[in-house]
Amino acid sequence: MIRGKVKTRISTIFLCCILIFCCILGKLGYEQIFHHTDIMEKALSLWERDFTVAGLRGSILDKNGNVLAHDIPSTSVMVVPAQIQDADKTAQQLADVLQADKKKILSTITKHVSTQKLQPEGRLISDDKARKLEAMDLPGVYLVQDSLRNYPNNNYLAQVLGFTGIDNQGLAGLELQYSDILSAKSGALNIPFDAKGHNVELYKESYEAPGRGMDVQLTIDSNIQDIVERELNNLVKRYKPKSALALAMNPNTGEILAMVSKPDFDPNHYKDYSSDVYNRNLPIWKSYEPGSTFKSVTFASALELKLFDMFKDTYYDRGYEMVGGARIKSWKAGGHGQQTFLQVLENSSNPGFVEISRRMGLDNEYDFVKKFGFGEKTGIDLPGESKGIMFKKSAMGELEQATVAFGQGLSVTPIQLVTAFSAIINGGTLYTPYITKSINDPITHDAILEYKPTAKRKVISEDTSKKMRYALESVVANGGGKPAYTEGYKIGGKTGTAQIAENGVYSTSNYILSFLSAAPIDDPQIVLYIAADSPQNDVLYGGTVIAPVAKACYEDILPYLGVKKAEEQIPKKLVWPETENIKVQDFRGKKKKDVAQEGVTFTFIGSGDTVMEQMPEAGTTLSAEGGEVWIYLGNDKVK
Repeated sequence: MIRGKVKTRISTIFLCCILIFCCILGKLGYEQIFHHTDIMEKALSLWERDFTVAGLRGSILDKNGNVLAHDIPSTSVMVVPAQIQDADKTAQQLADVLQADKKKILSTITKHVSTQKLQPEGRLISDDKARKLEAMDLPGVYLVQDSLRNYPNNNYLAQVLGFTGIDNQGLAGLELQYSDILSAKSGALNIPFDAKGHNVELYKESYEAPGRGMDVQLTIDSNIQDIVERELNNLVKRYKPKSALALAMNPNTGEILAMVSKPDFDPNHYKDYSSDVYNRNLPIWKSYEPGSTFKSVTFASALELKLFDMFKDTYYDRGYEMVGGARIKSWKAGGHGQQTFLQVLENSSNPGFVEISRRMGLDNEYDFVKKFGFGEKTGIDLPGESKGIMFKKSAMGELEQATVAFGQGLSVTPIQLVTAFSAIINGGTLYTPYITKSINDPITHDAILEYKPTAKRKVISEDTSKKMRYALESVVANGGGKPAYTEGYKIGGKTGTAQIAENGVYSTSNYILSFLSAAPIDDPQIVLYIAADSPQNDVLYGGTVIAPVAKACYEDILPYLGVKKAEEQIPKKLVWPETENIKVQDFRGKKKKDVAQEGVTFTFIGSGDTVMEQMPEAGTTLSAEGGEVWIYLGNDKVK
């Protein structure tokens, strides 16, 4: 009986095992027949090792198609630790070629991972190093396509362009702003390996081609940028300011034509610089009291309100005005006396602008400041824009109202000033500034998306704008902007010498000097703003330091833009003891005995009787007091 029961149980278990086996076999057969593809894909996913092939990030171009930033195809090193036969020897060979630390490489290539990037030592290696490694044919060492971001002009437009990180992602500037558009889809090289890292011969390698990012074309005109960069570099070299900036814009569209920040940096080596340099694009980031450049805004607002006839109505500047118990002084001791309101602007009379502010009233003054865009971001397509600082109307008393009128007590950015000034002289329309012209296909170079001017609002009338154009030209001809006066070119503008607040007190030694201008003022094609923070080595005013820099820019920019010289312009007013400046004659090729010019002292260098070279060159303007010219003599023919 017992033996029979045991046999029955054994038979039952055996049958169950057979049944289970049949179920498993059936399941395997079913999966093999009906899910063959899925199984193979899962198997391959376990076997395959992906080697990333970097795509080419889109280029950044200027208005004329010149390359400002682009990707250069390069090579990087990856390793499959399981395939490395002699780790110590391989580490030594890699270290020798890559000029790197052997111990660090050894630690990397012996990690228990399927694949490993060799970085930073093996990232973006030179062609020479790549050829050497390829010739060595080291087991487990692979060379994969990568890309290197390159800025061919080094420091040029550095804060505008920004830079990318080690994985080519945008970290600052336009590289950050348009990172998604510029970025390219990575490709991959897929190589089947078994669990021990050996190649699976049954399956072939597969390759997924990388993509290319879209190109971003800017409104920046490199010809104008070159000129502004050159002159700002000269300013920095001469006056050694803490910082300097320049911004040029088309006042009729909002297109940014040039943008410069000093100090700058090389985006190819951004890690060598302080973040205080590469993270601060001064024309859109720096916020400060504008000083007298802001008077153009106040004056335009008053003209729009028809508070005076600038040619007929007068104001007596006695040297100061009392406001809320505070004495607001004129920069000229004893004041300017009886003046038309046009002369109030020409002479940059602070007491005169106190009077203008009183006539406007708080509500009107505040409303126009807001209409011109102060206290809010302009909306330029760049990261890091500040909005400045403006009083709430409820916090403005009599004194605050008066000081804002002449550019103290509020904080603005250069881009806000340039945008507002453009509205003043372009017929009265406030535009959103922009620096991107189009997004282009990298292959065909056709524009996929084009950016157009965006008008925000009408701020002043065409009639007021016309009056302002004349008034600003008059400031350059008769007022503080005279050092920018250029024969044949109608330039209008306003200088600024703004005190810097330090620990709640205005500094008596440090100033931000600036000049805000446009040309040709009767048909404005360009607005140019230049500023320097705490320059040294001279009698420092916006007119004496910055206006000549603007003049030097215009002398090259306006011919480039095709601006013809004007037949008539407001004549420059000479005030005693001021006299006409001296323009150096061309002495090259002349005999020594014929070298002479009134008001100029000559120093002769070298032997011979013929003038070979001179310094400064012909056409250079010397001060009215004269100056020295070096004459280099020789006996050869002048080339």
